[in-house]
Amino acid sequence: MYRISRLLTLLVLLSTYSLAQTTAPTTPPPPKPASKAITISPDGAATGWKAIHNSALIVDTHADTPGRFVDENFDLSQDAGKGHVDFARIKAGNLGAEFWSIWVDPKLYKGQEIKRALDMIDSVYEQARLHPDKMMMAFSTQDIKNAHSQHKLASLMGVEGGHALQGDIRVLRDYYRLGVRYMTLTWANTNELGDSSGDQNDKSIEHHKGITDFGRQAVREMNRMGMMVDISHVADRTFFQALTTSRAPVIASHSSSRAITNVPRNMTDDMLVALARNGGVAQVNFNCGFISQKYADREKQLEAEHDPDMEKINKLFLAEKTSENMKQLREALAAAEVKLPRPPLTDLIDHIDHMVKVAGVDHVGLGSDFDGVGCLPAGLDSVADLPKITEALYNRGYKAADLQKILGGNLMRVFAEVEKTAKQIQAEEGHQDARHVVAPDAPSH
Repeated sequence: MYRISRLLTLLVLLSTYSLAQTTAPTTPPPPKPASKAITISPDGAATGWKAIHNSALIVDTHADTPGRFVDENFDLSQDAGKGHVDFARIKAGNLGAEFWSIWVDPKLYKGQEIKRALDMIDSVYEQARLHPDKMMMAFSTQDIKNAHSQHKLASLMGVEGGHALQGDIRVLRDYYRLGVRYMTLTWANTNELGDSSGDQNDKSIEHHKGITDFGRQAVREMNRMGMMVDISHVADRTFFQALTTSRAPVIASHSSSRAITNVPRNMTDDMLVALARNGGVAQVNFNCGFISQKYADREKQLEAEHDPDMEKINKLFLAEKTSENMKQLREALAAAEVKLPRPPLTDLIDHIDHMVKVAGVDHVGLGSDFDGVGCLPAGLDSVADLPKITEALYNRGYKAADLQKILGGNLMRVFAEVEKTAKQIQAEEGHQDARHVVAPDAPSH
């Protein structure tokens, strides 16, 4: 049932609770201990979680908002409503860089994957063109730093699923030229690059026992260009084979811990250890179904029971996006959320904490999946609530340097290493001995 969450890409988050009106008690309850938001160090500098958050370069590696740009004509200057991302919320959360997901539904756009991807890429550029005072396109680590110094959102892109290549390596190069800086080898569907975690048990799908020759070619070409290899969504065997193929560190743009929530989309501890040895980074996904075993089990139960609201959601998602269909879809989502209460924010923090303990603090970051999931943990309603993550980690004992790594520093380090590897590969190509080898004459007898 974890697939249901991904099917909500174009939808907006619906509220799941209301404030109860209560009478004030005669005797006030004892006050809760206050979180130390800001303190002053001996040298006079502001410290504490709020100061750390506000001074950090925060990088999120996965938001599905381009689907809204294209299908709903949504503009970031508008109020996102129950959605997750708009300029006001970005400012409130102090988000510094966003990797917009270029996700093409493989069934809805079969045979038109490239066209759909180009439409979404164009929609990102249009947002930057329309709002040059608030965001700018970024193509490198230096661009991200430049945008941050100008107090603008650095806008980057990642193609989610190698099926968007339609089997053509030249399209990968075109995506890079258009600004794409990572590609997820697979989405929930097995494709020409390798096996996905999303259809491992589907016997009607032809599987490859991991990565394919074309997948290896794509990984090497991404290394050469300076595009990050993303292993979120791939099958376990594909993951390990991609790791041995890549010369540069890889990323998991939006994956959580399977040790805590046992769903195929999450990473095992062995995978996290291998990713750390590779020098890569795992960006934790905020999706309720990936961070809460209780939520994931309930989803599976509703699916097995053929819950009418869930079945209606699936049907309407694939239908034409008319105003009536969207209205019915939101009604079905509201009904489904009553049956699926949101897990607490502590569940997400537990995932971050566990992944840090397994992989090391240099190998964990944030990959929200904003606007791509129908449920976020309670209290985390949008990008504006990112400070709550910093506060919760700070209260668990995380220091400033480690928080800055998790909030964006680790991703920046990996991205810089990918850029460095690309320059090395290109230099090697430029220094190859291209002289024609002439065989010596055969000795005469």
